Amino acid sequence: MSIKIYGDPGSGSLRRVTTAAAIMNLDIERINIDLFKGESHTPEFLKLNPHGLTPVLQDGDTVIWEASAINLYLAEKTNAKLLGETPADRLQVLQWMFWAGEQWRVFSTLLFNEWAGATFMDKPKTDAIVELAMTNIRNAARVLDAHLATRNFIVGDALTLADIDIAAPFSQYTRTGAPFEAFPNMLRWQQRLLETVPAWAATRDEVEARMAGVLSPDT
Repeated sequence: MSIKIYGDPGSGSLRRVTTAAAIMNLDIERINIDLFKGESHTPEFLKLNPHGLTPVLQDGDTVIWEASAINLYLAEKTNAKLLGETPADRLQVLQWMFWAGEQWRVFSTLLFNEWAGATFMDKPKTDAIVELAMTNIRNAARVLDAHLATRNFIVGDALTLADIDIAAPFSQYTRTGAPFEAFPNMLRWQQRLLETVPAWAATRDEVEARMAGVLSPDT
């Protein structure tokens, strides 16, 4: 029985999972859930994730939501080096994954939601939310940019799940206006990932194709 991954190809969170699965050479069954059509809120899908969010993993009787948890499950299942080379590295990987959830991605998600509301629902952006998100992104980016000043990866000398988690907001930042351009070390790190991790570049292209189809459905 194959591992099923439910998600929308335009999702940066799904991108984290499909990138990791590709790096681990895992054969997964992709099941598209169109977020723009509300398919994550059907009664059937809500049985998998009551929050109505993607991605979701289904591996036999095991159901896991939240991309970080899914990637940890897959990495444990395959004993992947994406968890870190040493016990000390693994703790650092977990630290940065938790940091990404608490201090980083959540604010990029707020910006994306404001952009999506204005773009697809003609809902004016809420200035206070945009300001809150931008301020917190800048604060976190200063920490990340300094961390990346003398290193190629977030932890150790190789790609880990920490890199994938932290890179996810780059999936939509040119649309949302996130102020990443002000942080050169961060930009160099992201470009290095695109050039040296084929799966990360491939999933970038998938996100772009999906968003182009949503923004210009008749082309």
